[in-house]
Amino acid sequence: MTVLPLAKIGKLLGRPHYVEEAKRQFLTHIQFLFDPSTGLWFHGYKFEKNESSVLGHNFARARWARGNSWITIAIPEFIELLYLEPGDALRIHLVNVLEAQCRALRRLQADNGLWRTLLDVPEEEGSYIEASATAGFAYGVLKAVRKRYISKEYEGTAIRATKAVLGKINADGELLDVSFGTAMGHDLQHYIDIPRTSMPYGQAMAIMALGEFLRTFI
Repeated sequence: MTVLPLAKIGKLLGRPHYVEEAKRQFLTHIQFLFDPSTGLWFHGYKFEKNESSVLGHNFARARWARGNSWITIAIPEFIELLYLEPGDALRIHLVNVLEAQCRALRRLQADNGLWRTLLDVPEEEGSYIEASATAGFAYGVLKAVRKRYISKEYEGTAIRATKAVLGKINADGELLDVSFGTAMGHDLQHYIDIPRTSMPYGQAMAIMALGEFLRTFI
């Protein structure tokens, strides 16, 4: 959520070290948050020091949907913002982790086109469907396909998600079933207990998804 403004400020003010720091921060996030066993991302990481080493952990190891969707949004935005060419090593790495995430998302998408707030926790265990993450995934996948960063095979997943987002918009234009503000949790129940409502960031993510859908199909 910070690498994009940091990179843009660096470009606008002619401060290349800002851009390089944004790149470093993205790679650091991948190092500590990307889960190669699932293709998804953990919500956070905590460093803890003892006398002999630096240890750390991913709190509840929660693969939280909205946190994952920020990544789906940010990778195509970051590549476009910095004009990373197809042969650029950072671009290749970012696309690889995005494709891994997209493969996981396609497998975990519910029949109604939505994703659950804990992506890999079944509904019967309390992981409810969540609209803001679904909108974020729809936007990021649609844009990545349009920009040819990833294969068109993921487009159908994003279309189903966009239609599901439309189904969660009420007569007043509010996106419903948005998970409320979510701090780091030490267990998975923390995420399941977060209530759903309508929130400004949910509105923004829905607008982004629908706008990208229009660019692609209208």
